[in-house]
Amino acid sequence: MALISIDMEKCIKDAACAAECPVKIIHFQGDFPRAVDGMEGFCINCGHCVAVCPTGALTHKNLAPEECPGIEPELAITPEQTEQFLRSRRSIRAYKKKPVEKELLSKVISLASHAPSGHNTQPVKWHVIHDRDELTKLCGHVVDWMRWMIKEQPQAAALLELDMVVKGHEAGMDIITRDAPHLILAHGRKDNPMAPPACTIALTWLELAFPSFGLGGCWCGFFNAAAMFWPPLQKELGLEDGHISYGAMMVGYPRYSYHRMPPRNVPVITGI
Repeated sequence: MALISIDMEKCIKDAACAAECPVKIIHFQGDFPRAVDGMEGFCINCGHCVAVCPTGALTHKNLAPEECPGIEPELAITPEQTEQFLRSRRSIRAYKKKPVEKELLSKVISLASHAPSGHNTQPVKWHVIHDRDELTKLCGHVVDWMRWMIKEQPQAAALLELDMVVKGHEAGMDIITRDAPHLILAHGRKDNPMAPPACTIALTWLELAFPSFGLGGCWCGFFNAAAMFWPPLQKELGLEDGHISYGAMMVGYPRYSYHRMPPRNVPVITGI
């Protein structure tokens, strides 16, 4: 099967598919688009050509127009809505003692999986720690890593105030995961340079998506640091061979609602 096929009755010959192809392997021949001979292997399966065609004339061998939901203009958000959406984002650290349904978590993760990745490699994989008792056990490994840091790398430990976190843990406080009911890890291969930024972007999308589903989240830096560097925790997590966690996100139903949007520092911008 050819890489792309064209419904000639629908094609309006606007050349949008060729212009938008990231790897420039679509050109016009005989007034209709086609893939450049011998270049099919460079396709990254991004779907741009299918998505940009206004009439649905172009079909990719791995993606048909009918498989792509149409964009509904009436759902587009205004600049004012975008400003409130982004500025109202809060890191949630107080959660209701109510578990989040697994189906709901899967739905939000599936949405976050549409985040961009280098060359459309989509290297992000997800690991959900849904059971709170399991998460509490894993936090014990995080504390062990902190104690090791305090002893072996005291300057770094002091910078992160790990002694205070350990003391809080010993006093019965969960400063690591804030009593969140669940934790979500984004992981990828250690030898894939595109995995770390892809995981960061995907987790950012995940956090931004939470409020629309009644959820809240917060980056869990202490846990992820231990997951990256502490072998006992890595063993307990049981991620795929060659994989490492590049980010961790607490998630749950927020205990409180926010009503105002605090300002941030004025951005430092050069060049404009």
